[in-house]
Amino acid sequence: MKSFRRRITDSASGPATYIAPAAVIDGSLKGKGAYVFCGRMQGDSDIEGPLTLAESGHWTGTLKATDVIVAGAVEGDVVAANRIEIAGTARISGSLSGLSIAVAEGAVIQGEITVTSGPGPTTFEEKRSEGNQKLAAG
Repeated sequence: MKSFRRRITDSASGPATYIAPAAVIDGSLKGKGAYVFCGRMQGDSDIEGPLTLAESGHWTGTLKATDVIVAGAVEGDVVAANRIEIAGTARISGSLSGLSIAVAEGAVIQGEITVTSGPGPTTFEEKRSEGNQKLAAG
């Protein structure tokens, strides 16, 4: 039986790879395991495991991992195979895509949010007559 972990950090196994606040990376980041990124990154990632962008972190490019936590700044897309958690300190200019997405109060997101789980959006057809719409509006 698969156990459910409430938070992304609860599901990490083994020690995390920490990237210091003074680090500047220009290129791509690929790997397996948990990552905590505190520095500046210009490029894309492809991580098999959880990736945390700390409050001091700044990412320019596509941030892709199994699970993603964002507390810093992202200029680009955030893509998770599973879950995305957006902290109240996060500033994101780009799209978010994941099975589930949680956004804390105070976070700023400028872009599309796509939740890839569950049924599609429900559509409806307007049943009110034009006269009733005018009464409701006015």
